[in-house]
Amino acid sequence: MEKTDDQNCQDRHEEDNPKSSPFDFVIKQFQGKKCAPEESKEQPSAIKRFFKSFDSGNSEGKDRKEIEETEINNAGAEDQSEKQDLSVEDGLSHLTSEAETPSGEQRFNQFMEKLGKKPNSKNLDLNNCALSAADITELASLLPFLPELEEISLSWNGCVGGTLKALTVHLHHVNLLKVLRLNNCRLTAEDVISLGEAFEIVSQLEELDLSWNSNIGGKLSLLTKKLQEGCKLKCLKITDCNLTAKDGESLAELLNVTPNLEVLDLSINKNIACSMKVIAQDLKNVPGLKELNLHMCGLKQDCLQGLDTALQHLAELRKLDISCNREIGGGFKASTAHLASLKNLEVLDLHQCCVTEEDMTVLSQVIPLLSSLQELNLSSNKNVGLSSDPLLGRLRFLPKLRSITISNCGLGEESLSSLAEAALHLPELEILDLSWNKCVGGNLKLLLGALKLATEIQVFRLSSCNLVAEDLALLTSLRQDGHLARLQKLDLSYNNNISDEGWAVFCQGLGAFKELSELDVSLRPLSCRDCGPWFRELLAALTQLPALAELGMQRWALSESQRKQMEGFNQDNKRNIRFDC
Repeated sequence: MEKTDDQNCQDRHEEDNPKSSPFDFVIKQFQGKKCAPEESKEQPSAIKRFFKSFDSGNSEGKDRKEIEETEINNAGAEDQSEKQDLSVEDGLSHLTSEAETPSGEQRFNQFMEKLGKKPNSKNLDLNNCALSAADITELASLLPFLPELEEISLSWNGCVGGTLKALTVHLHHVNLLKVLRLNNCRLTAEDVISLGEAFEIVSQLEELDLSWNSNIGGKLSLLTKKLQEGCKLKCLKITDCNLTAKDGESLAELLNVTPNLEVLDLSINKNIACSMKVIAQDLKNVPGLKELNLHMCGLKQDCLQGLDTALQHLAELRKLDISCNREIGGGFKASTAHLASLKNLEVLDLHQCCVTEEDMTVLSQVIPLLSSLQELNLSSNKNVGLSSDPLLGRLRFLPKLRSITISNCGLGEESLSSLAEAALHLPELEILDLSWNKCVGGNLKLLLGALKLATEIQVFRLSSCNLVAEDLALLTSLRQDGHLARLQKLDLSYNNNISDEGWAVFCQGLGAFKELSELDVSLRPLSCRDCGPWFRELLAALTQLPALAELGMQRWALSESQRKQMEGFNQDNKRNIRFDC
C-alpha cells in the first residue's frame, strides 16, 4: 500500500528526529555537568550499570543498594569538581583584583595630586592645604610606604588639632624623620601628649616647630618629660604659644637633655620672663647654641643680667634677638660683660628696647668688638641718634656688616655724618634702612661718598625722611654715573614734600635701575594728591624695568584713563601696582 503524503511527512520527521528513549534524560544529565578529565572515563560504566538494572534477564542479579551507592559517589565527585572549578575562578578573580588595586606609591601620588602638590618621598610639604581629619587619617595610612621620609610640614592646617594621634601612632614607619613642623594647627593637650609619645619613636628628630599654637601654654611638660637624655633635637621653635612660667621651668629641664640644640625660639611669649632666670642658668647645657630668639618675651633688667651670665657659655652663638622688650632699657650697663666675648655673633637685634643714654655708652664700647657682626638692628631707640657717644661712627670697625637698620632712631645731622663716614669702610653693605629719620631730607648728599662705594647695596629704605627734590635728583645721578647698580628695593614712601618737578626728574632716570624689583612712592595716610605731569615719564620707565614686580602708588589720585593704563600694565606684565585714590 502506498503511503499517503501525510505518512511520508511523518516518516521524514522521525528520521530527522528519532523518538527519545526513556533513558535519554539520564544521558543529557551526565553530558550537561562539568567534570574533571579523570571522571569522564567513569561515566559510561555508571550508565551501563544503570541500564542493566532495567534488563529483564538480570534485574534480580544486581544489588540495588550497590547501584545507589555508585550514583551517590559519582554525584559527590561531580560536586567536588565543581568546587575546584569555582576555586580556580576565585583565584583568578583575586589576582585580577590585586592587579587593579593601586600600590602604596600610587596611592601616595594620588593623595598629593588631590591636594595640588608634587609627590616627594623625602619631604612632605602640606602647609596651608586645608587638610581635613579624613586627610590626616589617609596620610597616616600612607606612612608605611614612605620609609625615606625626612620632613613633614603640616603648618597652617587648623583641622590637624585633635587628630594628631592618628598620625603619630604610625611614625615608627618613618624612623628617618628629622623635621616636623606644626605651626598654627590648633593643637590640643591630647596632641601634645601624642607628640611626647612620638619622641620615643622618632629618635632621629632634629627640628620641631610648634609655633602659633596657643593651647600649648601650660601643657609643655606633657611633651618635655618624654624627651630622653641625649636627644638629637637641634631646633625647637615655640613662638607665640602662650607659654607660662611653669612652661619655662619645663624648658629649663629640656635644656638638660638636648645637648645638640642649636636654635631656640621662644618669641612672643610674654609670660616666659617669670622663669627666664631658670632658663638662663641651664643654657650652659647647650654650648653649641647658634640662635636664641627672645623677641617680645616681657624681659626685664634682671632677666638681661641672667642672660648675660649665660652668654659666657655660648661661644658658638650666631644670632641674638632680644628686641621689643621695653623693660630692659637701662639694664645694659650691668649686663654686657660677656656680650663682647661673642666673637662669632653675626646678628644682633635690639630694636625697640628703650635703650637709655647710659646703655648707648656701654653699647658704643661693646658692639664694635663683635668682629663677625653682619646685621645690626637698633631701630625705634631714639637715644641712638641723641646720644653723644659715637656708636654709629664706630661701626667702621665692623667690616663684615651687611645690614644696618636704624629706622626711627632720632638721628640728627651730626649722627648722620658719623654714619656716612663709617659707611666708607663697609664694602659689603647690602641693606641700609634710615626710615623715619627726618634729618635725612635735604642731607642725603652727606651719604654721597658712601653710596658711591657701596657697590653691593641692594635695599635702601628712606620712608618718611622729609626728602626733597634735590635728594631724588642725587639718587638719579648716582645711578646714571654707574653707582647703585645692584639696587633691588627702594622705599621712598611717605615723603609728601617732594615737588612734581622732583618726581618728574626721578621718573625720567628711573629706567636706569635695571635690577629694581620693588619701588614704593606712596603718600602718607589721610592724604591724596594728583599724580601730575610726571605720570607719563613713570609709565615709560616701567617698560624699561623688566625686574620690577611691586610698585606702591597709594594715595596718588589717578584719572580714569591713567587708572586704565595702570590696570592694563598690571595685567599685561603680571606685576603688582598698588593704588587706591
